[in-house]
Amino acid sequence: MISIIDYGAGNLQSVEKALRHIGCDCQITAGPAALLASEAAVLPGVGSFGDAMDQLRARGLEQPIHDFVDSGKPFLGICLGLQILFETSEESPGARGLGLLKGRIVRLPKESGLKIPHIGWNSLALKEGEPLFAGLPQEPYVYFVHSYYLRAQEDVVTATAEYGATIHAAVRKGNLMACQFHPEKSGRVGLQILRNFAAMLEKGE
Repeated sequence: MISIIDYGAGNLQSVEKALRHIGCDCQITAGPAALLASEAAVLPGVGSFGDAMDQLRARGLEQPIHDFVDSGKPFLGICLGLQILFETSEESPGARGLGLLKGRIVRLPKESGLKIPHIGWNSLALKEGEPLFAGLPQEPYVYFVHSYYLRAQEDVVTATAEYGATIHAAVRKGNLMACQFHPEKSGRVGLQILRNFAAMLEKGE
C-alpha cells in the first residue's frame, strides 16, 4: 500500500489516478497511523511553503513523516512536496520546513526575462544510475509548474533543469526521493518514474 499524504495542499487525485493506472494499491490519507503502516508514501503539494507546513503541523503529520523516512521505506515528494523537505524558502520568510535535507528554496530570477511561474515541459539532465530514472531516455522531458526552486546544500541532486537558473529538479538520499516536476502530469516518462518508485516496494529498497 502506498499512502498519498493529504494535508490540504496536494494535487491528490491526479497522483492517485496515475498510481492506480500503473497497478498500484494506494490510498489518500491524513492519518498518522495509516501513513506509518504503509509500505511507501508520496507527499504531493500545490500552494505555498508556509501554508503547507502549517497544515502538516495542524494535522499532526510532521513527526510521523520524519518517522516514516527513518524507517527506510520509500518516500517520494512531488513539487511543493520536494520543497518542504528542506529548511527554508524565500516564499515564506520565517517558516521552517521539515529539514530532512539541507538546502533552501529561492525564487526563479526575474532577470532572466523568462516567464514566471515556470509552467510547461522542460528537459532533465539525469545523474547516471539513479533507480528512480531507470529506463528513461537521455534528457527526458517532464512537466513543471513552479515559481521557486531548490538550491540543495548536500550531495543529493539526481537531476537538474535549466530555466534562467540551474534548477535542482530531483534529489535522493537513501529511501528519501523528491522531484520538483510533476511525474503524474509527465506522460510516459512520468509513469515510468512512478513505476520505478513502485518497484522499490517489491525490492525492499
